[in-house]
Amino acid sequence: MKSESIGHWIRTQLFDQVPVNISVIDRNFRVVEANRSFSEAYGPDWQGRPCYEVYKDRDSRCEQCGALKTFQDGKVRVREERGVLKGGEPQYYMVHMVPLVRENGEIPYIIEMSTDITLTKRLEQEKLEAERLAAVGQTVAGLAHGIKNIIMGLEGGMYVVNSGIKRNDPERLLQGWTILQEDIQRISSFVKEFLDFARGRVPEVKRVDPNQVARKVIELFRDRASLSGIELVADLEEGIEEAPLDEEGIHTCLSNLVSNAIDACEMSAEEVNRVTLSCREEGGTLVYEVSDDGCGMDYEVKQRAFTNFFSTKGSGKGTGLGLLTTRKIVQEHGGSASFESTEGVGSTFRLEFPRDRLPRLNGNGHGQRSRSG
Repeated sequence: MKSESIGHWIRTQLFDQVPVNISVIDRNFRVVEANRSFSEAYGPDWQGRPCYEVYKDRDSRCEQCGALKTFQDGKVRVREERGVLKGGEPQYYMVHMVPLVRENGEIPYIIEMSTDITLTKRLEQEKLEAERLAAVGQTVAGLAHGIKNIIMGLEGGMYVVNSGIKRNDPERLLQGWTILQEDIQRISSFVKEFLDFARGRVPEVKRVDPNQVARKVIELFRDRASLSGIELVADLEEGIEEAPLDEEGIHTCLSNLVSNAIDACEMSAEEVNRVTLSCREEGGTLVYEVSDDGCGMDYEVKQRAFTNFFSTKGSGKGTGLGLLTTRKIVQEHGGSASFESTEGVGSTFRLEFPRDRLPRLNGNGHGQRSRSG
């Protein structure tokens, strides 16, 4: 066998025997060639069909299409995608998009090499679920302590109300009623936060204006901050494109962080404090930050932030689930949560959402519904 024939035979065997899915798409996003592994995964009828139809059972091109960008700039891309196998099962894969460039610089085709990471994603989700259930167990163990503190507050409020009635003292009666109102609100928040975390929720992903979510949170906490003498500031970058987000989930994250920031300022020795909620985009990553010049955290507190059943708000004032819930929601969006804090100076919490890792929208503009883990 001639060397050229041997080389051709080896290349052909390599193309079909390599244990990853390989496809070649043209500038019309149609699959023009594929290897055996690809056919086994997505079915044999791929010839000439759009890649988004074969990979994802879509009827239109993907938003944030990586292949389109590679055709435009000729750069190799590596990204995580979610597809649908020929049997209808979901598949997560890591795809390398490599342009085939002619001598004149034209890019007629792109090779897409996909590695199945479904098992890895499943393990990640199971890990998140295990963490959530462990947190629920620890929280249940601590509920007795939290409920005891609230009951003590209710008993104290009832005592003040009853003494006000006996003395016919309207001022003392109002004082007791205020105590009862605060403790009833505390019970409501306590139970709601615990139940939401214990049962999980189904994210509702749709196209959302990231700034609008931040504005709603600012309006929600403006009066509370003002009553405490705290300046609540919005620093929102104009022109940020809409993004596929679970609006209620992101609202919960930002509300947790702003509420904590206000608490930190209330515990600060400074007479005037400020909390700033910012939203911007940095190199394809959506970034939210909540900064305060409150009491900050010492080393021990920083080590325990984002852990189960930990609160800095004092006895009976917090479930310790706020930051844990925030981290879970951020991870469900493919993002990350981090913070910096200095005792006596303040804290900054940062939520980062790379656009290429956000939930994918289907053809009708809504995301896939999946149980949060």
